[in-house]
Amino acid sequence: MLSKSVKKSYSNKPLILVTNDDGISSTGIRSLVESMRELGKVVVVAPDSPRSGMGHAITLDSPLRIELVHLFEDVDSYQCNGTPVDCVKLAVNKILKRKPDLCVSGINHGSNSSINILYSGTMSAAMEASIEGINAIGFSYLNCSFNADLTAPKKYAKRIAKSVLEHGLPPNTLLNVNIPDVHYKQIKGIRVCRQAIAKYEEDYNERLDPRGRKYYWLTGKFINNDPGDDTDEWALKNCFVSVVPVQFDLTAHHAISSINSFWK
Repeated sequence: MLSKSVKKSYSNKPLILVTNDDGISSTGIRSLVESMRELGKVVVVAPDSPRSGMGHAITLDSPLRIELVHLFEDVDSYQCNGTPVDCVKLAVNKILKRKPDLCVSGINHGSNSSINILYSGTMSAAMEASIEGINAIGFSYLNCSFNADLTAPKKYAKRIAKSVLEHGLPPNTLLNVNIPDVHYKQIKGIRVCRQAIAKYEEDYNERLDPRGRKYYWLTGKFINNDPGDDTDEWALKNCFVSVVPVQFDLTAHHAISSINSFWK
């Protein structure tokens, strides 16, 4: 059942949906709520526990449940037992009276630059909102500690969200924002850039459980072989906030004519 405040009209303020993949109790989402409540009416719908690395997964074979919780003062907040994408779908279809003016996801504890976007529950939640025609931004901070100082991410999240509320985004486009792990005063500014072409060199650490059965633990390291100075990896390394415009159309448009020639 929805709270009375969610059911009322939002005509006088922008409606902002806040979600994440680190769980509704994370310090990152609390910081994002604090930033967004200065810009509009905030409603939180987030997983009840961490769902990192879920990508664009949705729940098909088990019931989804929504529970009203009281974690943020004067903010309607709901926890869901599903994925980050489930949270956005339920928010749009069952919780909110109308589509929000903006969906923000995060603040993620750890990088979602470069190839990380494909695995990220944070960015997939924002992408689902974009698919629904909602302006959407994913925010990530290059510090994995839940005790990190989030002063810089909060300031830039508010600044970027305010701009998107004022100007909107091109159709079918969302923003992937990453903030470097430096003091706020050391950040040189915002750099709009492309996603670096990089990957993980992965390995699986093989171990034995107490019964002598093998199991595997994913390990590896991030390798950036992209030398460009117009990438998100370059921007972050040089103390800029990286902003990558992202689309959910995965078509390799540049390859259409070449591949079409196979059958001519």
